[in-house]
Amino acid sequence: MPVSRISRRLVAAAVLITAAVASLTACGSSSSTPTDQAAVPTADVVSAIHADPRIHDLLPADIRTAGSATLGTVQAVGQAGLPHAGVVDGRQVGLDIDIADAVARVLGIEWKRDYGTFATIIPGVQNGRYQVGEANFGVTEARTRVLDFATYLNDGQGFLGASTVTAEHIASLTDACGYRIATSPGSTFQTLLETHADDCAKAGKKPWTVQYFADQGPIVLGLQNGKVDLYFGPTLSLRYAEKHIAGTRFLGELTTTPVGFVTAKGSPLAPALVAAVNKLITTGEYGAIFAKWGVPASQVHESQINPSATF
Repeated sequence: MPVSRISRRLVAAAVLITAAVASLTACGSSSSTPTDQAAVPTADVVSAIHADPRIHDLLPADIRTAGSATLGTVQAVGQAGLPHAGVVDGRQVGLDIDIADAVARVLGIEWKRDYGTFATIIPGVQNGRYQVGEANFGVTEARTRVLDFATYLNDGQGFLGASTVTAEHIASLTDACGYRIATSPGSTFQTLLETHADDCAKAGKKPWTVQYFADQGPIVLGLQNGKVDLYFGPTLSLRYAEKHIAGTRFLGELTTTPVGFVTAKGSPLAPALVAAVNKLITTGEYGAIFAKWGVPASQVHESQINPSATF
């Protein structure tokens, strides 16, 4: 995340969580899960992918001429955002990076990555700053009214709990009543919490309280230091965190949502992106990326433009 969009406190917290994650192995017993950089997958599953001239020709003429397109995305801090994105030896790595790079190779272009925050990328696509956006954006009815999606994975909405949380499983939002919840601003998670804000009162329970953070690192730090009870976030990241970050437990998934690249409404880029993802599915290179990151169940069988939204 750009420093200009995050307070000094959040940046400091992100640095602290990076150090905490990296030191868990040294501090824990021999049975603790490794969290150092050696535990992050390193297989090269992208560089052998070749351009498809037919799919390249689907691109707008200006992109074909330039040989590049602007990709609005989020710059990871530390490794708390894996498997979607993290940092190893100063490099951005992760499932989302591999997918984007593989798609670019099929299209025969390079990405000019322009980093923003989750909340600023969609407006940036709408106003033309970015030609494509990628930040684990779930398909929603509201978003498809102003954007086009080209899907590339299935993710979900779930809860990661601090070790002090008494709940064994969260199957509905009312199971989260009374807890301090952290999530990302401008996300489907915020939408769900706002839409169901009265559910706790209707159930005769204490309301939840919500804190918003633009980066996942401070959220995980909050779980560990007792400032946050629950993280409401993407299932892939939460399952990864449970295995790699001490003092956290995955408590359940509420819904599953298709995730995709976003483009301006009616842009010819969306069909080109769909064609590229489907080419990768056909060749098996798409499956190799998901196998690398240990999340094969999150694959889509076919990339689509604006599939039915979960909500």
